[in-house]
Amino acid sequence: MTRLQGLLDRQPPELIVPEARSTIRHANVASGRRFAVLDDDPTGSQSVHDVSLVTALDRVEYERALAEPGSVAFILTNTRALDEHDAVARTTAIGADIAALEASGVGPISVVSRSDSTLRGHVIAEVRALDAVRRHADSSGYDGVLFVPAFFDAGRVTIDDVHWVVSGGDAVPAADTEFAKDATFGYRARTLPEFLVERSAGSLDPASIVSLSLDDIRRGGPDRVAHVLLSAPSGSIIVVNAAAPSDLEVVTLGLQRAEQQGHRFLHRCGPSFVRALAGIEPTAPLTIESVAPAITRPRAHGVVIVGSHVGLTTRQLAAARALGGLADVEVDASALADRGGASDEIDRAVARIATQIADADVVVATSRALVRGDDPTSSLAIGRRISDGLVAITRGVAPLEPAWVVAKGGITSHDVVQRGLDIRRGRVIGQVLPGAISVLLPEEAPTTVLGMPVVIFPGNVGGETALADTLALLRGAGQRG
Repeated sequence: MTRLQGLLDRQPPELIVPEARSTIRHANVASGRRFAVLDDDPTGSQSVHDVSLVTALDRVEYERALAEPGSVAFILTNTRALDEHDAVARTTAIGADIAALEASGVGPISVVSRSDSTLRGHVIAEVRALDAVRRHADSSGYDGVLFVPAFFDAGRVTIDDVHWVVSGGDAVPAADTEFAKDATFGYRARTLPEFLVERSAGSLDPASIVSLSLDDIRRGGPDRVAHVLLSAPSGSIIVVNAAAPSDLEVVTLGLQRAEQQGHRFLHRCGPSFVRALAGIEPTAPLTIESVAPAITRPRAHGVVIVGSHVGLTTRQLAAARALGGLADVEVDASALADRGGASDEIDRAVARIATQIADADVVVATSRALVRGDDPTSSLAIGRRISDGLVAITRGVAPLEPAWVVAKGGITSHDVVQRGLDIRRGRVIGQVLPGAISVLLPEEAPTTVLGMPVVIFPGNVGGETALADTLALLRGAGQRG
């Protein structure tokens, strides 16, 4: 076990640039720059607020969400739930729409491929797909790709090219955590350059990977960052080390200087870099008073839909049940995975929810035994069938007009928001916890859903009482709303 402080003691002190975020925002507006964030599951907005979230894969919705200079739109691709072929096809289609929107004259659009801060996802495939789109659009492609997996609010930092998962002051290489043993996206590499080569199945030349160190960032500042970006060989992947928000603000200031010289960069990152790119100010967690005006619903009770199977989710469920006032509807995951038995299980669940919601909040959870296939592809297919079942249950719940919905789990959140509730576009108003658990207000959605806050709750974030705390917030806001 390594102590984070010991790692930091060997690095230069943070470089704090006065008014960095304001400077970044003003430069974005002056240049007309927008940010299209292709989010491979819906949890990437957990570090930002007052941004659009688009679920409809529709250029018209992208254009509406990116109408203003400096605007940010998270576009939910859900590609982490797809196999690589389908993920590339979806990424390519969205990238082409964004390129066409930019070509129409709205101003420069920076493309961000937002993914998991513990390195799961189609990292190389999606980056290559977006670069191919750019090459088709202007024959040149991107000058480089910034690879920035940091997520400070969840304790994910990069130091000396190693990505660390921090808890209680202890730092563990991501390669030594449960995330690296993922059934679909597992990996062994301990450094990020080695990880990139591994994820490319050896097709990526190690010489094409450049490191932007904390020494570059903290001693050299924006000028040094710009120099590294401008001098990197064309098409390089630049691994960005970062241990604090100030590091990414310095990187963004240097990036802006490189862009002013005509260079274009693609970004593959965790949640924290988006906040730096847009110059978004940090904000306090949402309060009962700030959520209450959003709840304008005829019903007093809400629904929690749980698809995540990580151990933390199970412990959070137990704490939420201990809070009281929850009716349980357990859904047999094996039945949902079985095409022949799914329909009966869905009907049973919806009927029980309809009975319970009149008197209590309802938690709908899949059985905790994880259903897996024999290989990554079959595991993904089973996961999709289970998620399809939760979508069908959500569709049955929506006409009941619950006061609010909490969607627990990354893929679950995407499918509940997009397919279960038919939300095409909404606005993220903030988070329940610092840097985690976003609250979405629907803006383009069916009338039965408008005015219903939707909580996007990842499977692997927050403490053991985070779900209980979220329910307490929603209940209190509902009483005031």
